[in-house]
Amino acid sequence: MKCLTAYTDTSVFGGVFDDEFKTPSRAFFDLAQSGRLVLVVSDVSRQEVALAPRKVRALFESMLPFMRLVPVDSEVFALRDAYVSAGVVGARRADDAAHVAAATIAGADVIVSWNFRHMVHVEKIRAYNEVNASRGHRAIDIRSPLEVIEYEDEGQDI
Repeated sequence: MKCLTAYTDTSVFGGVFDDEFKTPSRAFFDLAQSGRLVLVVSDVSRQEVALAPRKVRALFESMLPFMRLVPVDSEVFALRDAYVSAGVVGARRADDAAHVAAATIAGADVIVSWNFRHMVHVEKIRAYNEVNASRGHRAIDIRSPLEVIEYEDEGQDI
């Protein structure tokens, strides 16, 4: 696997403690710990994690040595506001737009999230990228951990 720069929102940290998402979430963080991907988070993630249950905060803190923190600055806020103005998400979901903006400005290869309503959704991805293109930014890919983790090659052609 090529070393990806993967911006990670808070849902993946919480996913480690959710029966439905724990196996791929843990496998995703294992890739970061092994150096096969660069884990990127922003101050938005840090603020959300500060409000999360203690076990999620502890996981976040344990992953700090494997993270690159990107600042949330005026450029990120401007792009976030452009997403909201374009109707990609409503103002109540500005933090979701801020995650996408921070990842875009940081040049991440992919955003990894379990947020299927506001991020990992084909129409939302298109809409975020339309705004990115109109503002001179490159497209950003948004995937679930299932689409990023490594799988055993069983030698079968599909």
